[in-house]
Amino acid sequence: MSKSGKLIIIRHGESEWNARGVWTGTTDIHLTENGHQQARVLGQALGQLKITRAVGSEQVRTHETLDELLDVMQQVSVPRTYSAALNERDYGIYTGKNKWEVKAQIGEEAFQDLRRGWDHAVPNGETLKAVYERSIPYYLATIVPWLNVGETILIVAHGNSIRSLQKYIESVSDDAIGEVEMLFGDILIYQVDHEGRMQDKEIISTGITLPPA
Repeated sequence: MSKSGKLIIIRHGESEWNARGVWTGTTDIHLTENGHQQARVLGQALGQLKITRAVGSEQVRTHETLDELLDVMQQVSVPRTYSAALNERDYGIYTGKNKWEVKAQIGEEAFQDLRRGWDHAVPNGETLKAVYERSIPYYLATIVPWLNVGETILIVAHGNSIRSLQKYIESVSDDAIGEVEMLFGDILIYQVDHEGRMQDKEIISTGITLPPA
């Protein structure tokens, strides 16, 4: 019988637009110097854990985070796979806008719906539900089969693509997903069943903090 591997999920380090407090979404923005250092801290927190495969989105901030992580872990030769299925949510008309200025304009309730709601429409953009509908088929078709043969998979993705994975893995309801936030500096480590659902969860917190996305 095949055995379940280990799934590690990390959010990329601080990007240039994170530092400015604006919504980045699908815009391809590099890490700041602080973001590169954060990625190295995350690699140090993982220590000698042997990674068999690394997975990122197609956006450069996950590539740069993986470069730093795997360099610190002395595992730069680990096979890597990149997929648009794990790209950040498209924030449509809000892309490039300052989050806290938007909050002042639209009010607290609408702001929270925009940031965390499951199916809250964004003009010219994506809902979290839409992110889920692209990320979970990829997870089930690609990641879960690797886990089912005992691999240790490291995923570096974005706040919302990670939240979509958490929703499936942890069986979070549509209403409750609004309370789930993947923080910078946290490392999620899962043992999952053969359908990719959580059996055990560990959180490693490095103390890295940034304003919430």
